[in-house]
Amino acid sequence: MHSTSNLTSWSPAKKISFRFFFIILTLFIFLNNNGAFLYAEHLFHFPTLWLHKIIPWFSVNVLNYNYDVSIFPNGSGDTSYNYVLLLFIFLLAALGSLIWSILDRRRKNYSKLYYWLIVLVRFYLAFTLMRYGSVKVVQLQFPQPSLLRLLQPLGEMSPMGLAWTFLGFSKGYNIFMGVIEVLSVLLLFKRTMIIGAFLSLAASVHVMAVNYFFDVPVKILSSALVVMGLFILAPYIATILRFFLTYQPQQLSPLQIPVFKRRWQLIAFRSFKYLFIIWTIGLMVSHAFFQQYSFGALAPKSPLYGIYNVEKYILNGKEVLPQHADQNRWKQVVVDWKDYINIRTMDDNKAYFNTTINVKKKQIEINSKNTESTQYKFKYAFRNDSTLIFKGLKDQDSLSITLKKYDLKKITLPNRGFHWINEFPYNR
Repeated sequence: MHSTSNLTSWSPAKKISFRFFFIILTLFIFLNNNGAFLYAEHLFHFPTLWLHKIIPWFSVNVLNYNYDVSIFPNGSGDTSYNYVLLLFIFLLAALGSLIWSILDRRRKNYSKLYYWLIVLVRFYLAFTLMRYGSVKVVQLQFPQPSLLRLLQPLGEMSPMGLAWTFLGFSKGYNIFMGVIEVLSVLLLFKRTMIIGAFLSLAASVHVMAVNYFFDVPVKILSSALVVMGLFILAPYIATILRFFLTYQPQQLSPLQIPVFKRRWQLIAFRSFKYLFIIWTIGLMVSHAFFQQYSFGALAPKSPLYGIYNVEKYILNGKEVLPQHADQNRWKQVVVDWKDYINIRTMDDNKAYFNTTINVKKKQIEINSKNTESTQYKFKYAFRNDSTLIFKGLKDQDSLSITLKKYDLKKITLPNRGFHWINEFPYNR
């Protein structure tokens, strides 16, 4: 394949900047796949293991920056490892572009390579945003506030917890955010690339702002997505600004694409492209759809779902009265998830326990992963719709607990609803 754009000469500054961005963007994408290219992490398994050794060494011996080297990327994408890796990639790009510029200084341009770099960046940006967007549409990333969250005082929330509660409250806002991010699919096609880049940039800036101002540990990735959106739009920004500032007709230069010498090459290229897009989007959508039944609003709830206040606590036949400093007597029980229970004691200590419930036998076992912790085995029964009785054993001691179910309709946040007309602001 060939391209007529090979006749155009680039300035030295443009060639040097392209070399730098080619290296840094390519390295960032493949070392921070983040689920954009499905199963790509298997291809980079061994390079990742190598980096897990070289980055801590580089940090300690070159940067003189000490941190817990056992902490690698996890739920946080802003670990010390991530920042040192980002600096390492930057230095490699600077050094690599310098060597490249010396060895390849006579080349007129990199039009072909630029096209493939744009393809890589477009697909990475699109698939990343679509993955996040799809789980927003089905409200998985920001679920409805849990029962435990609804009971948590505002002042005890972290900034990230506050953001998740705010964003999770509204299903409509989740769908709105998700649709905007899913529309980054327009990046995948040449004719809609520009509008897709603008939508992707808007979505990325919104995500970046939330991450920065609510201390969400995905600042590196969201900032990189903004840079990628700007990189795609960079050749067109001057033309777009002239259109809006001068009111004069302008025309965007089309992206120079490779020209295939043989028809079968073009057919094979396009077939692979569309099959890859359909395969990736299909897996992404099906994954989000089925996750609803595991983690989302459609996931099965525990038969004991609810908030319960402890009315009576009888240990070995003797009632234990509520005292504020008591570390053992239960004060409140929250059952949010199918296999977990949260128990708050009188001293306001809260702890999660695993549960196993046998609905037919009306039995529940409550335990923790720590085998030395207290274990509970109860028979349970509902006296009426609002009273739950636990009777059984706490380790080897007999225990009977009477719990009063809290009316969830009394909680304002999930029950306020939508109102077209408000004669006065309802601000509580």
